[in-house]
Amino acid sequence: MDYEIIYSKRRTLSIQVTPDSRVIVRSPYKVRKDVIASFIKSSAPWIEKKLAILESVPSKPTYNECDIPLLKAKTKEIVLDRVKHFSSIMGLSPKRVSVNSAKKRFGSCSAEGNINFSFRLCLYPNEVIDYVVVHELAHLKELNHSRRFWAIVEKYIPNYKEIKKQFR
Repeated sequence: MDYEIIYSKRRTLSIQVTPDSRVIVRSPYKVRKDVIASFIKSSAPWIEKKLAILESVPSKPTYNECDIPLLKAKTKEIVLDRVKHFSSIMGLSPKRVSVNSAKKRFGSCSAEGNINFSFRLCLYPNEVIDYVVVHELAHLKELNHSRRFWAIVEKYIPNYKEIKKQFR
C-alpha cells in the first residue's frame, strides 16, 4: 500500500485517507520507518474500509462559472415544485424559498421559516433534491437534528441514510 509520511512536532502516529484516496501518515520526527510500516499494516482494515467508502461515493458534478445563472433558474424551478409537493404532504409551509450560491451546504432553514437552497443542488439526482427539500421542511417543525427531526425526515424519505451517502 502506498502512503505519504509527514513528519512534525507531534507525539503520536495518525493516518488520514484524503478525498482523492491518498493515504497520509503523520508522525513524530524520531519514529523509524519500520515502526510506521508496522502501524500501516495494523491499520490496513481501517484504511481499506475508508478507501472502499470513497470508491462507492459518486464524484461531485462540475459546472462552468458562466452556467451559474442558468443553474440558479433551473434550481429555483425544480425546488419550488418539490417544496410545493412536500409542503402539501407534510403540512408545513415556509415563509420564503430562495436559491443562493452556498458552497458548503445544499439547504438551510432560518428560525423565521425561510428556506434557502444552493444552486448546486440541481446537479444531483431527484432523490437527493427530494431529501434536501424534506430535510429543510422538517426544520420548520424541529429546528435541530434531534431524534424527532430525523423521524420526520424518515417518515417521508425512508431511505434518507442511503441518499445522504451520495453527496457526503
